[in-house]
Amino acid sequence: MNRLFILLSFLMGAVVLSSNYLVQFPVQYYGLENLLTYGAFSYPIAFFITDLANRSYGKYVARKIVYIGFFVGVSFTLFFSTNFSELISVRIAIGSGSAFIVAQLLDVQIFDKLRRKKWFIAPLTSSFIGSTVDTFLFFLISFYGTSTPWITLSLGDLTIKIFVAILMLIPYRLLTDSFRIA
Repeated sequence: MNRLFILLSFLMGAVVLSSNYLVQFPVQYYGLENLLTYGAFSYPIAFFITDLANRSYGKYVARKIVYIGFFVGVSFTLFFSTNFSELISVRIAIGSGSAFIVAQLLDVQIFDKLRRKKWFIAPLTSSFIGSTVDTFLFFLISFYGTSTPWITLSLGDLTIKIFVAILMLIPYRLLTDSFRIA
């Protein structure tokens, strides 16, 4: 478990860091600049990691990975991608950290309550609810009151996050067969 725990914790921090960076860039193709950021493609992996840990080792280990990922991701975000002279950059850091910890801990609890259902119910439901909370909390804290079209961006991002969460069921199922099931 130690190597997997370290790997999942590291990956969680990397996902948070990359997503915090990528959310600053709207997709500039096909008229999607007001609907979608690149962070929507990477962030659902955080729920995938949490759900794998929860299924394999239980909610207590999953929470530890969330806390480690939070610390690593937010620390690196503050150090590498936060420009403290720009309010929007600080708001993104605060929004990211707040949304991450609330949504991930919610994901852990929901998954744990549904873990005995069919194999796909817990990861799909917890990821859907967690992604919804995360998306709207992040965009509200980060962009409310700015000229950024945060409502349309949040809806676009949430759509992609749900689509990616559905796709992540394939590797989730394959990997849970390889890990110990709690």
